[in-house]
Amino acid sequence: MRVILVSALVLIADQITKLLIKGISIPFLNINTEGFQYGKSIEVFGSFFRITFVENPGMAFGIGVGETTKIFLSIFSLAAGIGILIYLYKLRNEKFIIRFALALVLGGAIGNFIDRTFYGILFEYAPLFYGRVVDFLDVDFFDFSLFGHTYNRWPIFNIADTAVTVGVVLLLIFHNTVNNESEVKETEELLNSEISGTPSPVPLSTEIGSGTIEDNSDEINYGGTGNFQKRQVINGEDNNRKSSNN
Repeated sequence: MRVILVSALVLIADQITKLLIKGISIPFLNINTEGFQYGKSIEVFGSFFRITFVENPGMAFGIGVGETTKIFLSIFSLAAGIGILIYLYKLRNEKFIIRFALALVLGGAIGNFIDRTFYGILFEYAPLFYGRVVDFLDVDFFDFSLFGHTYNRWPIFNIADTAVTVGVVLLLIFHNTVNNESEVKETEELLNSEISGTPSPVPLSTEIGSGTIEDNSDEINYGGTGNFQKRQVINGEDNNRKSSNN
């Protein structure tokens, strides 16, 4: 399934940007990045778009969760990823846009799963499953309230969040379209099978004088025109017999 490459690209881009933002040192690979100062913003397009390094210990939009819930989130993310992978295999012959959307969701889900599960151990600040998700994309937005929080900017997010959001939106837009096309295709196939199907042979009957001759030996279905032509031949033979008798 080549569409899995989409998930791989999302995952690679997500993890590379997070490690560059947070900073990481791998001496044997000669990699050493100090990262960004926590909480400090760097303007990219004025105040509209900034890079701001924060870490999210809970769910999306900065919603805090308990320790038990954090483990549940990690396990749920893993189960969802496996489920999406299986579903992608089942849909391997479906339209690309649906598989592309699912691949985006899969890549994003795995990206944030890695943060929650392994970052605590990797950066030596928490045990397994208690890591914090690295966020850094900071976009201006109108003021709004959600889950008891008031925001004057969009909650800071990352590439994984973006991939999941775009994937879900694409699924909402195109899911019904694909279902409708499948229904239309099934209807067309049904109609074509009915149109091209061969009806059962019908016995030919021909009136001769006051009697009726049943021709059941001919099992070939001639259709309307064939029956008419055969009736003409038999009627012609009957007329010849009458003439000879006279």
